[in-house]
Amino acid sequence: MTIKPLIILPDPVLRQVSKPIERVDADLQRLSDDMLETMYDAPGIGLAAIQIGIARRMLVIDLSKEGEDKQPLVFINPEIVSSSDDRSVYEEGCLSIPDYYAEVERPAKVTVKYLDREGKEQSVEADGLLATCLQHEIDHLNGVLFIDHISRLKREMVIKKFTKASKSKAL
Repeated sequence: MTIKPLIILPDPVLRQVSKPIERVDADLQRLSDDMLETMYDAPGIGLAAIQIGIARRMLVIDLSKEGEDKQPLVFINPEIVSSSDDRSVYEEGCLSIPDYYAEVERPAKVTVKYLDREGKEQSVEADGLLATCLQHEIDHLNGVLFIDHISRLKREMVIKKFTKASKSKAL
């Protein structure tokens, strides 16, 4: 397993729409292992393939707490098929926007259809943190960041801060 470098805002790669995965094979399973390893190392609770520069519709999630057994989840070609009218608010962060957090309102419950690590069709009804995390990571696959759900003023300040930081690193 290999820890991959994370793509950080303002990199335009984060705005790419990821392509569907045609085939679940050993290479894809290796990629999911690398993604989990990268996510655990960061540390985070979710990671979309685009965040390591791979524009494929795959994400990994693990909501286990420190000291608990790991519970890795792999979602290939995930698609939200229904969402509740009820809303919930969570303070979200993102491995591609380090050390920035903001409250985001999203549907409280979602149903997601996807392929698992073996390529079998699955469906999950999620609420709470899992629902939020799935929506956050599926947004990544569509080129959407959590800061797109906050006020324009706050979003512009965050983008400006990360753009400035990336320019100073380039010097």
